[in-house]
Amino acid sequence: MRIRYFDHAATTNVKEEVVKEMLPYFSIEYGNASSLYSLGRTSKKAIEEARKRVAKALHAKPKEIYFTSCGSEADNLALKGIAYQYKNKGKHIITSKIEHPAILETCKTLEKQGYEITYLNVDENGFISLSELEFSIREDTILISIMFANNEIGTIQPIEQIGQIAKKHNVLFHTDSVQAVGNVKIDVEAMNIDLLSMSAHKFYGPKGVGALYVREGVEFERIQDGGHQEKNKRAGTENVAGIVGLGKAIELANENLEKYEEKLTTLRDYYFSQIEEKISNYKINGDKEKRLPGNTNISFEGIHGEELLLKLDEKGICASAGSACSSGTPSPSHVLLAIGLKPELAYGSLRITLGEENTKEDIDFLIEQLAEIIPKLRK
Repeated sequence: MRIRYFDHAATTNVKEEVVKEMLPYFSIEYGNASSLYSLGRTSKKAIEEARKRVAKALHAKPKEIYFTSCGSEADNLALKGIAYQYKNKGKHIITSKIEHPAILETCKTLEKQGYEITYLNVDENGFISLSELEFSIREDTILISIMFANNEIGTIQPIEQIGQIAKKHNVLFHTDSVQAVGNVKIDVEAMNIDLLSMSAHKFYGPKGVGALYVREGVEFERIQDGGHQEKNKRAGTENVAGIVGLGKAIELANENLEKYEEKLTTLRDYYFSQIEEKISNYKINGDKEKRLPGNTNISFEGIHGEELLLKLDEKGICASAGSACSSGTPSPSHVLLAIGLKPELAYGSLRITLGEENTKEDIDFLIEQLAEIIPKLRK
């Protein structure tokens, strides 16, 4: 049975070109990048080349890029690093109610340490209110952290305007861009972004490696004790092969971004049109246009999302009921509840996230299965 993969927001396959570039650093160029001999210097050079590639994709400087083990670590380093560095200035942070757990759980930890967190509401499409954001800024506000694009409903926030508000009030701005990097154009200078998190496995790179962009001049405390790697900000022997893979993956993504975005947007809109034509009693979650090109999230009345996923799996279809990081939890999605869905409708959500290997024929097959399965589940 052929597998049709529709869960690219959870993870992506590693491209052949990426694997090829990584391979030497497992068995041939295996030197520790902190070592002074030639084998170590080769690894160090590879890391610095990857740093340049990441910086170029973001319109940043290489020295502003710090490698981590994943997007969640990058989020932790951004929030805790800024919180601890600027605690004497203030202990107030602003975020939103629909952030990834890597942000929300970190905020909970900071609250236990005496920090105050303002959680902004979102509207029915998942957008924060810019006026509410500005109204929430206080004299002791040190950081605004709003995700670039939501991992469940795909909504893309007005990042440039958020950056302008933060700059106007002399507040630092971090954005969790794990879902956005490789899917939409990002310019940290034009968008007034001070810190940005990413994860390689979301854009056809390897798992276990991420990066944090920190604007030059912004200080942050390290949160991990140990060695002096990554300019003394992230202890631990560098994952050279993974970093090389991230660098190659973001370079490829940046080179093909416009074409990739156009293809996925076309497939996404075709999927929406077919749902409208062949399925009844549903609700599209998130804005239909200001969303990630490959993201769709639809709640179907009268069904349970996990039952639908199991039926689709029997047909060789890989999809999601929401965030992969939250799968298996008994409660409905915090994102869907935040945009106003009732729990019974939130439970019936199906997230389809498209990638470069998906085709119109894949969409047709998926629609055919949904048109057959959903009425049966409703009975």
